[in-house]
Amino acid sequence: MVERKSRLVAGSFSEKIIMIKQNKQIKIPKHLAVIMDGNGRWAKKRAMPRKFGHRAGAENLRKFIRWCADFSIKYVTVYAFSTENWQRPDDEVQSLMKLIIEFFAKYDKELEAEGVRLQFFGNISDLPADSLATVKKAEEESKDRDRITLNIALSYGSRQEIVNAAKMFAEDVKSGKKDINDLNVNNFSDYLYSKNVPDPDLLIRTGEEKRISNFLLWQLSYCEFYFSNILWPDFSKDDLEAALIEFSERERRFGRV
Repeated sequence: MVERKSRLVAGSFSEKIIMIKQNKQIKIPKHLAVIMDGNGRWAKKRAMPRKFGHRAGAENLRKFIRWCADFSIKYVTVYAFSTENWQRPDDEVQSLMKLIIEFFAKYDKELEAEGVRLQFFGNISDLPADSLATVKKAEEESKDRDRITLNIALSYGSRQEIVNAAKMFAEDVKSGKKDINDLNVNNFSDYLYSKNVPDPDLLIRTGEEKRISNFLLWQLSYCEFYFSNILWPDFSKDDLEAALIEFSERERRFGRV
């Protein structure tokens, strides 16, 4: 796991990317997970309310997904709003719920042009009616796009996801659809929100913290972690390149020698 203390010179990123590509050593993760941390601190540093940080973070997500598509990453899962985030001040929560609506209204055509399919992980039924309608519409209208899939974790908590999956399997056993001995580590994933998505290869967390905060606990079992001290609204394409370079230099053994 790597903590970046500061950005390298931008040119050195490009030079190293070219070198790795020429040597055919570049490894692009099929699935990239991201904890977009630091929006509030970004706003605080500028003496602005936290909601301005969230808006800046949303703007950066719009650019980030395009960069990922350019790198041919097929799946990106971002942690947008956790089940614990409902405990934040009401004005901040309401601002985030409105931001969901504004984001898709503003960038729907751009996401369509980029071939971005949208999926949502979490207890989205907890969202306000207008926000829920927005995400359902975005998911339905993007279902046939196939350049890149953006999974947005909203009202998401991984422990609750696992508990819900266990309950769903128990219901299948109770109804006679499954036998208790049918359950294994492979088909348990069929009961998770991410059932049609491969497990992440790389997790990036921005904003200095070094924890996974109840995010994709099951799915991250053999994932590589990359921690950056860059606050999410400032996380650039150069920073993404740095993470991909580090990922390319890792040896993934999956428990083997």
